[in-house]
Order: sequence, then C-alpha cells, then structure tokens
Amino acid sequence: MKTRIQTDHAPAALGPYSQAIVTGNLVYTAGQTPIDPATGKLIEGTIEEQTHRVLQNITGVLEASGSSLDNVVKTTVFLTAMTDFAAMNGVYAQYFSTDAPPARSTVQVAGLPLGARVEIETVATLD
Repeated sequence: MKTRIQTDHAPAALGPYSQAIVTGNLVYTAGQTPIDPATGKLIEGTIEEQTHRVLQNITGVLEASGSSLDNVVKTTVFLTAMTDFAAMNGVYAQYFSTDAPPARSTVQVAGLPLGARVEIETVATLD
C-alpha cells in the first residue's frame, strides 16, 4: 500500500509524479529543486540560496507526510557542478543533525529541470 503526499508548502509536481510517497514506515520524496512554491518559479541566485530553498521544500513535503528532517536516513544530492559541493555542503549541514546525519550520495549531472543547480531527494522514517 502506498499513500501520495501533496502539499502547497513545496512546488507542485512538474510531471506525472508525486511530491512524496509513504509506504510502510518510510517516506520517499521526489527530488526537490529550488522552485518557490508560492510563485512556481526557480529561485535564481547562488548555490547557497538554491540549497536553502530545496531544503525548505523538502521540509514542507516531509512535514505533510508526518515526518521531518530529523527522520531522514538517506539523501541523494544532484549538482550541475561539483565545484558547488563545498558551498552546498555548508548549507546542508545547517539542516541535518551532526550526531547522526543521513547517509548521502552526491553526484554531478549534466543538467537539472529549469536550469537548477541543485536537486535533493530523501528517504525518511515516520514519527
């Protein structure tokens, strides 16, 4: 059994996918890009600004599912330039506990939707 998560605290899906799916005790979020949910437009700016927006979007989706950033067990970060890694990582560290941060993979990709510089997806447990 799976439950679709939909919230106005994150951008609407740009295609035929869900913002998140809950199955069992796990929440799988779709990759979030730095789109402002209020305007539906990409946040232009630095990698730091884009990473903050992405993690705010993820927070909105997780909270709508009954979870939180504290329950994230795995993230995958997609960057269009690995030279942005240190700056992205500095923002990322502000959102996740240093005691037991989630497992993470970070990969460089050729491009992201709407020209975003960063996209992050998560797997979290329910409270």
